[in-house]
Amino acid sequence: MAAQKLMSSQKLKLIIFLGSTREGRLGERVGKFVKNSLSEKYDIKVFDPSVMEFDLLKKPLHFYKDRSAAPKMLLDANEEIKNADAFLLISCEYNHCIPPALANMIDHFPGSSFSWRPSGIITYSPGIYGGMRAAMQLRALTGEIGCISVSNIFGIPKVHEAIDEDGVPKDAHMKSGLEKLMKQLEWTAIAFKDMREKNGVPS
Repeated sequence: MAAQKLMSSQKLKLIIFLGSTREGRLGERVGKFVKNSLSEKYDIKVFDPSVMEFDLLKKPLHFYKDRSAAPKMLLDANEEIKNADAFLLISCEYNHCIPPALANMIDHFPGSSFSWRPSGIITYSPGIYGGMRAAMQLRALTGEIGCISVSNIFGIPKVHEAIDEDGVPKDAHMKSGLEKLMKQLEWTAIAFKDMREKNGVPS
């Protein structure tokens, strides 16, 4: 009942993290598909390392003794992260690993900014494995920064054949796969939000 009341009163705040900056990246079309599919139901922000100015990490936000001395972009982004109810990580593989731009972006912020919210993992590749090797590494990362991922992973094999350049899906699996992931993520995000609002979080 509490979850139903929450959903009727306000949209969940969702941040989508895009992982790739590589020339000719296919993640942009995945991001368009996800955002277009979810924007009516959720309040969505997109963190794209090709657009946002995340330099190669030298000093993360939590290393500033005086937060007011940190770049405004980091301060603003950190507030967005702290105010989110859930996260979606959209990632390809670089040499079967997490793309460095994705790890670099996330590592600019302390784990406490992500904690006590759930995350969902979406991976893709032009091959048949759909980025699953990176997904396993993201599973560990999300657990360590406190936004543990839900059990379902939405993997997209042969992504160039599954979604067009405008983010329009070419087969039914795209819609059903995203819906399956979001059912888990939404339920968990509502439960976490309800606990945060009623009881706070452990110190």
